[in-house]
Amino acid sequence: MTLECLQNYWWLLISILGAILVFLLFVQGGQSMIYGLGKTPERRDLIVGAMGSKWELTFTTLVTFGGAFFASFPLYYSTSFGGAYWLWILILFSFVLQAVSYEYRRKKGNVYGTGTYDLFLFINGSVGCILLGVAVGMFFFGGEFTVNRDKILSASSPVISTWAPTHGFEAIFCWKNLVLGVAVLFLARMQAALYMMNRDKNDNEFFGRLKTSAFINGGVFVIAFLTFLAVLFTTTGYDVVSENGQTVSVTAAPYKYFFNMINQWWELATLLVGVVLVLYGLLSSVLAKHFTKGIWFTGLGTILAVLSLFWAAGYGDTAYLPSLLDPMSSLTIRNSSSSEFTLTAMSYASLFIPFVIAYIWYVWRKMDK
Repeated sequence: MTLECLQNYWWLLISILGAILVFLLFVQGGQSMIYGLGKTPERRDLIVGAMGSKWELTFTTLVTFGGAFFASFPLYYSTSFGGAYWLWILILFSFVLQAVSYEYRRKKGNVYGTGTYDLFLFINGSVGCILLGVAVGMFFFGGEFTVNRDKILSASSPVISTWAPTHGFEAIFCWKNLVLGVAVLFLARMQAALYMMNRDKNDNEFFGRLKTSAFINGGVFVIAFLTFLAVLFTTTGYDVVSENGQTVSVTAAPYKYFFNMINQWWELATLLVGVVLVLYGLLSSVLAKHFTKGIWFTGLGTILAVLSLFWAAGYGDTAYLPSLLDPMSSLTIRNSSSSEFTLTAMSYASLFIPFVIAYIWYVWRKMDK
């Protein structure tokens, strides 16, 4: 495989991991409803039990996603993780709260009480989803950074990526990013309701409340997601020309992501199929008397829709992390990847990914039992 093929291949793998992660965020969505649906301690225990059987899959996928990004596109890792560190520290801190809560919530001698850990789960469920949406939103709407590769030779400060003094706070308060963050949150809440409808299908009273929750959260998600698509398709992106892994020119391109999906028809087709599956799973669950399979349709639809968005950000000679301060510093899959040798070596390791997916399926089934 050529270097260009390897870069495309690894962006595909990154897209798959990101899409699976967004689907698994239904765990966070369930945690964010711990007070709305959990009116009694017993009901809250039921919600925590349902989400607690899956939380490690979400956490592991997040870590794998970050590790794969570090190995295949290290310049993104150093630029975003190292520069916009307030955003990523808040994300990681919220997931630490989740891990601590599931570990200690019901242990004997818990001096803080279950209420404290329920609050931690709520914070991770709501804040974690929104901030991950903000991080993905930067793929399209950019960040305030510059890249100077010559600084790697500086003895005093060999740092090639420099971020704005706010170090990621500005991304959190960008309304475009927040629209996607809200969409991710309510998608996760909708899917959590559908998952519990599939899991606790014999509790008629709770089933009815879950159906109402799925309808409300699904409606908010549809509005937020359509707003995000409208903003995305009308925003100005960049046409990037690269040679030998170096950026030659960066030109502003109105409606860049819209034309990306039109010119690469498979991206648009994947997005449309994903949206149809999500709507079918939601409407079937809400309108039918006792439909419990909605989570599988919305889950597959979510994976397909997120895949198409990742493809629009990385493929089509565009920047997947535009620089708002210096367009020539924008990151692409051509100028931010590892070497051909590294990508080739890791490609052999990637052959184990089907086994990882099989492991997720196995653990899912065993924990449900």
